[in-house]
Amino acid sequence: MEKLKAVINKYWKVYVAALIIAAVCDLIGTLKFNIGIGTLTLFPMVFATIFGGLLGPDAFKLFKTEESKLGGSLVLVALAPLMANMGISAGGHLAKLVAVGPALLLQEFGNLGTILLSLPLALLLGLKKEAIGACYSINRDSNLGLTTDIFGPDAPETRGTFAVYIVGSVIGTVFISVLASIVASWNIFDPIALGMACGVGSGSMMTAAAGTLGEIYPQQAENIMIMGGASDMLTGI
Repeated sequence: MEKLKAVINKYWKVYVAALIIAAVCDLIGTLKFNIGIGTLTLFPMVFATIFGGLLGPDAFKLFKTEESKLGGSLVLVALAPLMANMGISAGGHLAKLVAVGPALLLQEFGNLGTILLSLPLALLLGLKKEAIGACYSINRDSNLGLTTDIFGPDAPETRGTFAVYIVGSVIGTVFISVLASIVASWNIFDPIALGMACGVGSGSMMTAAAGTLGEIYPQQAENIMIMGGASDMLTGI
């Protein structure tokens, strides 16, 4: 108990700042901008990252380097409830996943393309250990928690994961919306198959892609969203 009090007394500014930033970003909410080729969606997580970075030792210097490192170590603590909720939700829908059939399971092997395509490119760009965290997935909340747990908050692998996390939050929805519309224009895939492909492991990206396909195939819009949600959940598992 005494040790806990000492930590709180030493780092109280970090906790207060985190609470204020969370409240402000929640009030800002999700902002959407039409940029012609798609919709740019900015989530509260993006604003929180910007505000937190500005308060660090490299900008306004409200926090020292030691305090900033403590903030990094708390990432896994913050993500733990979300990861637990994801596991409970996935477990509760296992029967539904089995009922869908083998097609939904087999299409998950497409996620290996994340490694096969992005890892060589990352190495060519000069990334080293950062590539391990950056290239094994599209890096959403569970992935960030995983690399933080395995390598630690200050490891280059975790920095690689977090970098892709932020990029995906900023432009991921725009990219996948445009990609979905382009692939649909080829007219070689069944709309249900395209719906499965929307489930890349990110709820926001899945919704954006499935919504785009729903406008192209209005009669299949509901089925596309259902299959996208099931696929997204399976990817999380």
